[in-house]
Amino acid sequence: MTEIPAISTFMTTKLITLSPDMEIIKAMIILLNKKISGAPVLNEKGNLIGVLSKKDCLRAALNASYHQEWGGKVSDYMSKNVETLDADMDLVEAAEYFLKNSFRRFPVLSEGQLVGQISRADLLGALSSCW
Repeated sequence: MTEIPAISTFMTTKLITLSPDMEIIKAMIILLNKKISGAPVLNEKGNLIGVLSKKDCLRAALNASYHQEWGGKVSDYMSKNVETLDADMDLVEAAEYFLKNSFRRFPVLSEGQLVGQISRADLLGALSSCW
């Protein structure tokens, strides 16, 4: 039986990241312009402290419509309880994790540091190329 590859082989490593102090409107424009559905939020030490998704931005836009102006920082709207996967996790284990969760992508950590991100599409492509 062949060894199942780790997700680190197939994850995206060139990530667009955001800072918690960035204005939410600026972060939203980055997500829209880069055509991505979300981005990791890193503190000044480079540690993962959250994820900002388009859904989070929609919450900010709705809030802005009530107050007739944009306001707030990324940290006000980001998801703080971030679920991550380990870079050494194999593809099958990752697929099972995706099926148990509604998330479209997960940040990938190695020794506690953000090293990439893997999406459903990345995983599906990886699985189809392996078998």
